[in-house]
Amino acid sequence: MLRRVVFMLAMLVATFGTGPLVAAELEVQKVSDDVYALVGAISQRDAENLGNNATFGLVVTKEGAVLIDAGGSYKGAQQIHRAIKSITDKPVKIVINTGGQDHRWLGNDYFRQQGARIIASKAAVADQKKRVNDQLSTLDRLVGEQGMARTQPAYADETFDARHELTLGGTQFQLHHPGMAHTPGDTYVWLPEKKVVFSGDIVYVERILSVSSVSKSKSWVEAFEAMAALQPKYVVPGHGHATDLERARADTYDYLVTLREGAAALIENGMGLESVNMINQSKFSYLQFFDDLKGPNAHAVYREMEWE
Repeated sequence: MLRRVVFMLAMLVATFGTGPLVAAELEVQKVSDDVYALVGAISQRDAENLGNNATFGLVVTKEGAVLIDAGGSYKGAQQIHRAIKSITDKPVKIVINTGGQDHRWLGNDYFRQQGARIIASKAAVADQKKRVNDQLSTLDRLVGEQGMARTQPAYADETFDARHELTLGGTQFQLHHPGMAHTPGDTYVWLPEKKVVFSGDIVYVERILSVSSVSKSKSWVEAFEAMAALQPKYVVPGHGHATDLERARADTYDYLVTLREGAAALIENGMGLESVNMINQSKFSYLQFFDDLKGPNAHAVYREMEWE
């Protein structure tokens, strides 16, 4: 069973004039020896979470730490770093971006200033560059200008196509970009000796996933299957607490399959987009934001499958 340790962070957000003080927190969850999940908010990005409404990963090695995803802002990266310092005094040597979503990479600049090397798939970097202006505009609105202060786009120092391997302090990391999932560059990070996988946004638990305009449900299912074939003992998801493969499958894979099977049945019977509310998603009503996203997700998957 995973041991959970709650680490509360109280931080002052730098203000200009008479701006408010913002209290933020991350939860530090020990997954196995020297492996941690840094669990951010499940809710929408806001001034309190500094864009860190996601789960991040940390691996401590003899030669330094490896961070999985850099946070949604410069101050969000500082928040992550404070959590790291509660675990280890070793420096962050490498940051791996698991995709192009804002909370995966917009803290890169902060960690680069600390001396870290940034690694990401080529597809993730292309996605980051394509959507950066929209992401920054959205974060300015949701997090606020004060929360986003000093945030500057910084792209990977090292990129790869489908697979990349590295070793730090005797710990082996295998990076796999299996294809488009929630975003075009989604990557999972496999630690073979520890049987831990950091899934990025290939896996959501506790909250319903989002099939967005840059998602592709067919290859998302295939990406999950490739990751699951490793038979990880622990899964550190892109959203939610570290868990096992069974829970990851129930909250993500089974939901995607249900959407695709439902949409396929509608299309086969000549039923249009207006009929997607007939897809029975009730099995997943326990997931947070189910009512908000069940309709948009069904629409997105139906539109995708019309052209497959």
